[in-house]
Amino acid sequence: MKKIVATAGAVLLLALSAGCGSSGSASGGDAMDTTIRFDQALHDKLPQPVRNTKSIRFITDASYAPMEMFAPDGRTIVGFEADLADALGRVLGVRVEMVNGTFQTALAQVADGTFDGMLSAATDTPAREKKVDFVDYFSAGTSIVVQRGNPAGVTGLDTLCGQIVAVEQGTTQAEMVDRLQQKCGARPIRISRSKTHADALLQLRTGRAAAVLDDYPAAMYRAADSRTGSYFELASHAQYEPGLFGIAVAKENTALRDTLQAALNQLIASGAYGDLLARWNLSGGAVTSAVVNRGH
Repeated sequence: MKKIVATAGAVLLLALSAGCGSSGSASGGDAMDTTIRFDQALHDKLPQPVRNTKSIRFITDASYAPMEMFAPDGRTIVGFEADLADALGRVLGVRVEMVNGTFQTALAQVADGTFDGMLSAATDTPAREKKVDFVDYFSAGTSIVVQRGNPAGVTGLDTLCGQIVAVEQGTTQAEMVDRLQQKCGARPIRISRSKTHADALLQLRTGRAAAVLDDYPAAMYRAADSRTGSYFELASHAQYEPGLFGIAVAKENTALRDTLQAALNQLIASGAYGDLLARWNLSGGAVTSAVVNRGH
């Protein structure tokens, strides 16, 4: 755990703890120290329980590179969202912890107070807004991932009929493939629903599925990374049904929601947000301001 001591006696507990289910920035924060400033006024607006513990706990599914993934040590969570959490901690003067969990149950665990929030490439949708509030920070659509060489000849959504398509349960992609199914008529999509994103990709890699529907950042990362690019490619560079990723917060926790939004807007205004996106080759998903509940 890194600790950065600011002048004027402000102690910033900034780092994400390493350890099982916790995260720390693999990239290091030194380059951003000049653009990220502790904000005492925002710190004072945090909910009293957060100020008492000096910590915020986010649940995440650390299988979604480059947004979040495990470092080679198998314990530390790294990625754009881990770095973003670290930066939010710098602004708010608290320790931020990313805890690995299950995507399908994460929103319920935020709503019931088990975690302070969810930071896990979760798309803000009207249905999800009924359960939690979202502070939106990134824009992305869905892409189609296929085996390298595209043996099934998938070129777009209209070519998925009659194919086996793997999706992770509880995702917007699972909802999308259900809607696509209604248009396939006599050649239905054979939908394989996996518990994790990694399980869906394994089905594709081993030829048990013709395609995986995936958020564009994760899809592009798999296709471009030297460790996975020999197995996967994009059917095209199209992004379907673009939406906003948001940090999920319990509806009654408006103080945390509003301070996170303000801290994100500080990061955007200072340029630190853009630097983080560039570090992970995600600049195309940048938003100009953090907004609340703009899912559609």
